[in-house]
Amino acid sequence: MAYLLRPFTRIGLALLPLLATSARAELGGAMAGVQTDRAQLKAQIVSVPKSTHTIHEMTLPNGGGVKEFTNTKGQVYAVTWSGPGKPDLRSLLGGYFTTFQADNAKLNPRARRRPASVHRSDLVIQTGGHMGYFWGVAYIPPLAPAVFSVADLQ
Repeated sequence: MAYLLRPFTRIGLALLPLLATSARAELGGAMAGVQTDRAQLKAQIVSVPKSTHTIHEMTLPNGGGVKEFTNTKGQVYAVTWSGPGKPDLRSLLGGYFTTFQADNAKLNPRARRRPASVHRSDLVIQTGGHMGYFWGVAYIPPLAPAVFSVADLQ
């Protein structure tokens, strides 16, 4: 009887990674995943509603911070991070992580020594820092509120 369940177990194990990543509040994703991010990062969270967006400020155990900005439709249009360590950018940037990598892989070796960045009409990512302190900003201009300013991400 157990041999009949083996194929279903394999299918279930194969789908497990998809289920684990479906509720993430990644860049461009749904606001519903903000609490999932908080739990994974083991962070304290404070959500601050504004007239055009909501800021979800997470304080990490190492003293760093991650902010996720959601528009009135519940989409994460911006993410910022700062602190003594880099957060998991693959999970914060979601599908945009591959664009981030690809745009920076094209650079000549000398330019790769600069902080990684992406400047496109549909995606902006800026990173920086030094040993002991890292920061970054990523946002999707088409998803941002009409009165959006980069200064709002401070």
